[in-house]
Amino acid sequence: MTQEQVTVTILPVDYEIEYICRGNRVIVGPKVRKCLPNGTWTDISLQSSCCKEHFTPLRRHPSPSKKKLYIGALFPMSGGWPGSGLPASAQYAMDLLELIHYNSMCDPGEATKLLYDLLYTEPIKIVLMPGCSGVSTIVGEAARMWNLIVLSYGSSSPALSNRQRFPTFFRTHPSATLHNPTRVQLFQKWKWTRIATIQQTTEVFTSTLDDLEQRTKEAGIEISVRQSFLTDPAVAVKNLKRQDARIIVGLFYETEARKVFCEVFKEKLYGKKYVWFLIGWYADNWFKIHDPAINCTVENMTEAVEGHVTTEIVMLNPETIKGVSNLTSQEFLEELMSRLGGKNPEETGGFQEAPLAFDAVWAMALALNKTSERLKAKGRRLEDFNYNNHDITAEIYRALNTSSFEGVSGQVVFDAQGSRMAMTLIEQLQGGTYKKIGYYDSSQKNLSWFGNDIWIGAGPPADRTVVREEYRYLSQKLFAAVSVFAGLGILLGIVCLTFNIYNSNVRYIQNSQPYLNNMTAVGCMMALAAVFPLGIDGHHVHRSQFPVVCQFRLWLLGLGFSVAYGSMFTKIWWVHTLFTKKDEKNEKKKMQLLFIYPWKLYATAGVLLAVDFLSLMIWQIVDPLHVTIEKFTKEAPKEDLDVLIQPLLEHCSSDKINTWLGVVYGYKGLLLLLGIFLAYETKSVSTEKINDHRAVGMAIYNVAVLCLITAPVTMILSSQQDASFAFAALAVVFSAYITLVVLFVPKMRRLITRGEWQSEQQDTLKTGSSTNNNDEEKSRQLERENRELQKIIQEVSSPQPLILMVNGLNLHTVASSQPMYADTGGKVSKVSCPRTQRGALRSIKSH
Repeated sequence: MTQEQVTVTILPVDYEIEYICRGNRVIVGPKVRKCLPNGTWTDISLQSSCCKEHFTPLRRHPSPSKKKLYIGALFPMSGGWPGSGLPASAQYAMDLLELIHYNSMCDPGEATKLLYDLLYTEPIKIVLMPGCSGVSTIVGEAARMWNLIVLSYGSSSPALSNRQRFPTFFRTHPSATLHNPTRVQLFQKWKWTRIATIQQTTEVFTSTLDDLEQRTKEAGIEISVRQSFLTDPAVAVKNLKRQDARIIVGLFYETEARKVFCEVFKEKLYGKKYVWFLIGWYADNWFKIHDPAINCTVENMTEAVEGHVTTEIVMLNPETIKGVSNLTSQEFLEELMSRLGGKNPEETGGFQEAPLAFDAVWAMALALNKTSERLKAKGRRLEDFNYNNHDITAEIYRALNTSSFEGVSGQVVFDAQGSRMAMTLIEQLQGGTYKKIGYYDSSQKNLSWFGNDIWIGAGPPADRTVVREEYRYLSQKLFAAVSVFAGLGILLGIVCLTFNIYNSNVRYIQNSQPYLNNMTAVGCMMALAAVFPLGIDGHHVHRSQFPVVCQFRLWLLGLGFSVAYGSMFTKIWWVHTLFTKKDEKNEKKKMQLLFIYPWKLYATAGVLLAVDFLSLMIWQIVDPLHVTIEKFTKEAPKEDLDVLIQPLLEHCSSDKINTWLGVVYGYKGLLLLLGIFLAYETKSVSTEKINDHRAVGMAIYNVAVLCLITAPVTMILSSQQDASFAFAALAVVFSAYITLVVLFVPKMRRLITRGEWQSEQQDTLKTGSSTNNNDEEKSRQLERENRELQKIIQEVSSPQPLILMVNGLNLHTVASSQPMYADTGGKVSKVSCPRTQRGALRSIKSH
């Protein structure tokens, strides 16, 4: 025996099924059934079938024997949402029902008083029909206490969809949240991701805005500004202007709308940069109506509202088919116009909602008709209704909940919260007239677009001020000019270096320590080469390659300074060390101080270079340079009001660059100040072994002054790329030029003017008649020198050391009894001479 498995699907409570007939047939019986908590369906005892003949459940002319039922209506004949055309529409829909209506002025306080009059004044009302949302909130919450059904034709507040607060509430006007899917769809169509809102402080608009905020968040759209006002929108509009709101959703009643747009005109918050989204149920000429509460003219208002977009529920069936009332939508409008007595629809408040009021009365009539049949089967009548009769109220509720018919506003059907489902109409004010530009079906997520939208500018505006990033680059003319000077400086350094190397055997060049001068020339060329990466920015290289440029800047400038300045500092340091000693007692040490060994000079320069190299290496390992972007205040170009320029500037930086610069600048600054001090101390010293130390001192003065001034100035001007580069680059160029010119040009001049181009070795190899021919003249010269030396020795009253220079031979003697020392180019040898001064002089002559 086999067992069959049966799959049971459990449907949720309020799940709906709808019957549809093919062809021209219509439904007879319930069209929609809902799942009930007890597991059955609504109207389960009634059969649904299709019929060819048109079924009219309510005849236009009732039998005179029927007792009338009374409807209590609170129409907003005036106030924030006037609807003077609604009573005519509602009265036109019924003859069996007696309509008793008051003017609620769309004021909850006034509505409360009128509700009291309706409830406590004969006859008994079987249904209440409020208009605007504020009044519906009061009536809907109170109605359950009197077992009354509430059916509204113009309430859009999302809060009214709460079945716990409003258990007997229905409405033929869809919830205002039905606008929000349409708005979000339009935001996405026009590629807007940032909007602003301004609302009147009432529950309907607050709850609508809460729903909009949730939907925009899900769509990735930001509500950047949210403003509200109670009666005066001036401050709220100013805040919108201040916070650069461009796409603005306005939620307020018609009278407040005029106040808002008067302020909009004053703040110039309209035009090609702005788009306003408003509610579509205002009168078509709402902005032209005279309002003593504002001080703007019709022309002002017309200018301010031009181009705004409205979203509104489709309130008039666009198809030419006859509904349950046996009228097409156009036939309904013609009949309504005749009942209004020729009033201009644009000046008749609530004219657009008239089809909703008409269908609301028909929904109520159909529900009462259905309820009457059910009560008749139970032996009861609608006329038996009183405020304590819950059963009749439950039957009316059940009938309304299952309503489904074709009305003049379209298909009328209520959801589980008692709200109407409908399509959304999208309109735009073009030339003072509303034009349909599309429809949106939120249930199908289908946008029907006509493509006739018109914009004041070239197209839909941007949702914010477009910020265009622009990098500030160095002036190419300035860069080219400084680069030319730097290039010429490098050529000058090459010439100086070549000259120094070529003439390194000339004694005058030898006595200037040519190897240190070579280091100075190389250092100047490295510093000059750093000018090129200093001027290279994003205009020349990609941002990803910019850190390499930063490294070139740092290493070329740092090591160039160390090599050039370090070699000059070494000279001045040793000159100061050797020739400013005043209290040496040991004669042998004094003799050693007179002779400078080259390795000592190179070691000193090497130490200074090593310190800089190690500090730069540690810097780059611990905190390497990278590119940072500095942002400046946004600038507004004159040619385009929708664009702001965001200036950006690239910098070479590191995480702790201020610390590193403090260490480097502190060390270099002390070195510069010490160099100035040593140059000043040795300005009067004369020595043949470093014969250009005065020129070195002059170069140190210039370099130190330029560096000490330029370093802080460039830090202050770091945000001004042209000025910063000009100061830094020109300081490098001038320092290098001054150093090369001061150190090398005098040497060139001397060698050229005196003809000292041959080396000392070449001079010693010269032989022949030229030497022999001059022997006699040299002899006479030596005799003259001997006589002069005798006078000098005789004038010496105490035994003091003397240094004598004869024909390039340095002689040192302390007294007549002391030996003489000869310096023959760095090597010291003792010279044996007689004990008497005259003998010593004759010995000199013999040498």
